[in-house]
Amino acid sequence: MSYKDNTEINLFREYLRIPSVHPNVNYEPCVTFLRRLANELHLTFAVYHPAHPKKPVVAMSWVGSSPTLPSILLNSHMDVVPVFSEYWTHKPFDAEMDDDGKIFARGAQDMKCVGMQYLSAIKRLKDRRIVLRRTVHVLFVPDEEIGGEDGMKKFVTTDEFRSLNVGFSLDEGLASPTEEFPVYYAERSVWRIHFKCPGTPGHGSLLHKNTAGEKIRVIIDRMMDFREQEVRKLDNNPDLTIGDVTTVNLTMISGGIQTNVVPPLLIVGFDVRLAITQSHDEFEALVNRWCEEAGGDIDIFYESKKPKVEPTKMDNENPFWVAFKHCICDELNLKINPLIFPGRTDSCFIRGMGIPALGFSPMNNTPVLLHDHDEFISADTYLKGIDIYEKLIPSVANCIGMDNTINP
Repeated sequence: MSYKDNTEINLFREYLRIPSVHPNVNYEPCVTFLRRLANELHLTFAVYHPAHPKKPVVAMSWVGSSPTLPSILLNSHMDVVPVFSEYWTHKPFDAEMDDDGKIFARGAQDMKCVGMQYLSAIKRLKDRRIVLRRTVHVLFVPDEEIGGEDGMKKFVTTDEFRSLNVGFSLDEGLASPTEEFPVYYAERSVWRIHFKCPGTPGHGSLLHKNTAGEKIRVIIDRMMDFREQEVRKLDNNPDLTIGDVTTVNLTMISGGIQTNVVPPLLIVGFDVRLAITQSHDEFEALVNRWCEEAGGDIDIFYESKKPKVEPTKMDNENPFWVAFKHCICDELNLKINPLIFPGRTDSCFIRGMGIPALGFSPMNNTPVLLHDHDEFISADTYLKGIDIYEKLIPSVANCIGMDNTINP
């Protein structure tokens, strides 16, 4: 089947051709493009700058019949990660579509697809003159790919966000190579830890006491032993996925001047993602104890130390989950797999405000290619995603329950 003349596909490809790529993203072409779409769909349009004039948050709103009810937020991010063009067989910002209907572009999966699927589904609903009970806000945020510090993290603290009165949020998930659709209800906490290990310096021919090398060895051993414990936990329980365990990876080692000089300082850095079952206080106490075991006087620097965020409830107490599950599983007869997200998305900031959020990207039977070379999504999968959102958006927007204002 040819998709060359499909309006929804061509709109998606137009968005993909905007190179909103790190570093030094220029978001203005995205804002211009989205303003045009909002006008075409008769959605209210606003641009906020919670952190920086060059870091816009775009908000489109479809006002519901009961606008005082907690609203639905459909979130996506405009930015994409860098590309290494020499490893691509298609130009990463041309949005080329091959004869099989595969659309190749940076952002095809992560996550320009979802943002355009939201808007195409809303167009279909408005063309059918559907009226929703709750207001729906469609958000396009900056800088998610570099942590969201100047995007969603700042925006959720503003009066403008509170005025949206969000009761439930949908955001990105991941593609799935199987028939199942992963649904993410929680995220691990990101800790990036640097251990600065001082010690006795001197000539490399001697055996000095209390050297930086001896200290850093103990730290590396303890951290990697903990890592091995989590590896075994994952290997021995087929019901667990990577999001269910704490991951520890040695990512940086620095220090020293030359090989025959014992250095006064060595530094080792680790990327740690704490499982939602891991006590933060207990892990920090472990880290401090290991530093003492290594000889003490070690300076711990936390590049990142994210707090624990409560998972979104997936039970009858959450009417939005009930509506989501009824639509996806009962009405559409799709298979889902509830999971803890292995990385980090803007949903962590939404959940941190006490708002239930689910990560969901309708891309099953699709290889996971976010941040990879030759990132693609098939046109058929993309259009099926619009079909899903056309059912899902009314389901959550019309659900009964949670009828008190979330953010007074």
